[in-house]
Amino acid sequence: MPKESYRNESDSMGTMKVPKKALYAAQTARAVQNFPISDLRFKRPFIKALGIIKYSAAKVNGDLKLIPKNISKSIMKASQEVIDGKHDDEFIVDIFQTGSGTSSNMNANEVISTLANKFLKGKVKIHPNDHVNLCQSSNDVIPTAMHISAHSLVANELIPSLKILKRELSKKAMAFNKIFKIGRTHLQDATPITLGQEFSGFSEMVENSIVFIGSANMHLRSLAQGGTAVGTGINSHPKFGSLIAKEISRKVGLKFNEARNHFESQSSKDALVYLSSTLKTAATSLMKIGNDIRWLGSGPRCGFGEIILPSIQPGSSIMPGKVNPVLAESLTQVCAQVIGNDTTVSIAGQSGNFELNVMMPVMAHNIIESIQILSTCTKVFALDCIKGIKADKDKCEGYIEDSLAMCTSLAPIIGYNNAANVAKKAYSNNKTVREIVNEDKILEIKESDKVLNPKSMVKPSL
Repeated sequence: MPKESYRNESDSMGTMKVPKKALYAAQTARAVQNFPISDLRFKRPFIKALGIIKYSAAKVNGDLKLIPKNISKSIMKASQEVIDGKHDDEFIVDIFQTGSGTSSNMNANEVISTLANKFLKGKVKIHPNDHVNLCQSSNDVIPTAMHISAHSLVANELIPSLKILKRELSKKAMAFNKIFKIGRTHLQDATPITLGQEFSGFSEMVENSIVFIGSANMHLRSLAQGGTAVGTGINSHPKFGSLIAKEISRKVGLKFNEARNHFESQSSKDALVYLSSTLKTAATSLMKIGNDIRWLGSGPRCGFGEIILPSIQPGSSIMPGKVNPVLAESLTQVCAQVIGNDTTVSIAGQSGNFELNVMMPVMAHNIIESIQILSTCTKVFALDCIKGIKADKDKCEGYIEDSLAMCTSLAPIIGYNNAANVAKKAYSNNKTVREIVNEDKILEIKESDKVLNPKSMVKPSL
């Protein structure tokens, strides 16, 4: 760039050249120089959370008379612009940075102080550390931002998306409850069930995930803010932690509270590890559901074909007319990513060395990504796939009569071994269980029709 495109900014380590129009200053520029690692940056929810913290801190510091009201209001106005996403392109520090996230905290402090100084029009010089970061440390700001962003995303996006999926699965469970089909265990024929019963299992799996995730999310209400450097609250007002939690609650619209023990909240990230584990659990359930949907819809003529999936796009660039289960495949890929992210979060959670966890940026990135992709994918899967599924009643019921597992209902009447012999004879002669029972006069036809009726096999009979 031409020389005039830069300005000089200084920090405690010296002078740095900064793009002339940039809102950030020396410490951000230094971090960009130090961490040219990837193209990964903090996502919008995390930047918004930083803005909320700085807004709330300025409000509390003003109310406590630690800074003049005009400085407080200017910082609040600048922070609101960050909250609103007006300056996201100014947050340029790589995810793979200092483990405390200090560089990103200073990125926020510098952007906000620059904006706040413009609002004051040179009357007072607002400093990124002395004013914007007052009563704070990166060591409590970053974990607080992690909790705010993750908790809000789960409450406002993920849980509602999972509830939509549960609703659509429950609707199918009701709609398909009188469609009888063969069950399968070990990928082999088993006794009959209804298609509705199968979908009710899917619905309950999603309900369990909602409960697990919701329980874990409650622990993210506890905020580290107020502990400053190591949890003692040094250089912070004694009331700052409790007051900022109340202000953050008001600003976000969700209930937060000051951590009971700041030494735990800054050295440990157990609440986030717990949340991530429930996201992984949801991903494993959703992958099972997605794969079952793929199998049940396989065909349309040479697979199971028991359900008909919505056709939303051509499935092949070479085979005309082919339609693939693309939304189920998208879902399973998301699940794989979430399961992988959980491994990173687990490793990061172990890195609480003494009074501080030093892998917070990568943990935050992975948690937020997992929540976001699960939220969007489950909603799309629910509304564009599950909602449009139809049952092929003839195909579902057609498999039942051919199944050797029909002999299961014979066992209480003729004994396990005799029923097994019926199944083997039916298989070797390429006949149905019913045909063998009737031909060998094992049961009267009237009784065999009753015993081998699939409707009597889908609930306990003894």
